Amino acid sequence: MKNILFVILCLFMTQETFSQTNNPICVATYNLRYNNPGDGLNAWPNRKENVKDLIRFHEFDIFGTQEGLIGQLKDISELNEFAFFGAGRDDGKEAGEHSAIFYKKDRFKLLESGNFWLSETPEKPSLGWDAKCCNRICSWGKFKDLKTKKDFYFFNVHFDHQGVEARRQSGILMVEKIKAIVKNAPVICTGDFNSTPETEQILKMQMLLNDSYKVTKAAPYGPVGTFNDFKFDAAMKNRIDYIFVSKQIEVLKYGVLTDSREQRYPSDHQPVVIKAVLK
Repeated sequence: MKNILFVILCLFMTQETFSQTNNPICVATYNLRYNNPGDGLNAWPNRKENVKDLIRFHEFDIFGTQEGLIGQLKDISELNEFAFFGAGRDDGKEAGEHSAIFYKKDRFKLLESGNFWLSETPEKPSLGWDAKCCNRICSWGKFKDLKTKKDFYFFNVHFDHQGVEARRQSGILMVEKIKAIVKNAPVICTGDFNSTPETEQILKMQMLLNDSYKVTKAAPYGPVGTFNDFKFDAAMKNRIDYIFVSKQIEVLKYGVLTDSREQRYPSDHQPVVIKAVLK
């Protein structure tokens, strides 16, 4: 009898391990560049299909986007395997850029969601600290992975590009909010942080979460930098887009994708992608 119970226990543990290691999640962060007609050949109507093709070819499962206006998000949702949510930074509804989160409907169930602003009044649309032009917003969701039955949180954010103090304070606020919302659950945080790795705000984030670039099991793939400014020959030395993960998440692979067509990138940022498993 003891031998039978031992065999059953071993089979159960083997199945659980198999489920975790053979059901990795493809996670990405992608600054879409807002729909600006002044971008000419690089304006959204000329590259939206390239963005959609990239997402589908690389088999993203869940990803955070930055700068997307509601029309752009609806364009991406033409990939009907995905659902998305998020709020416009200007009114908490649809006005202005979003930090939207897309996820495969047959892989994940959205359990909870919310938004907060990077400011002294995070509960309402507002300009933070020394930011001059733009409200900045973070959207988050709690998900159930329908394959592994595990729950996790996903945060997606866009830090200010001008305000030095705004970026510093945003790092502090992000850590506070993640701690308050998540408690000890697994969490992924994606975003355009407009900050290089040595800055105070990125070091602050790393006090709570791992930088996937640093903990990937396989060597990082692609360039270090993540911003190309729509220049095909951009040096791309500076890393400003990140995927942070909690200790319960193992990063198997990390990459910065450089897909292009006719020497034109689909956005002025490169998408950052990881393959990860919840332990």
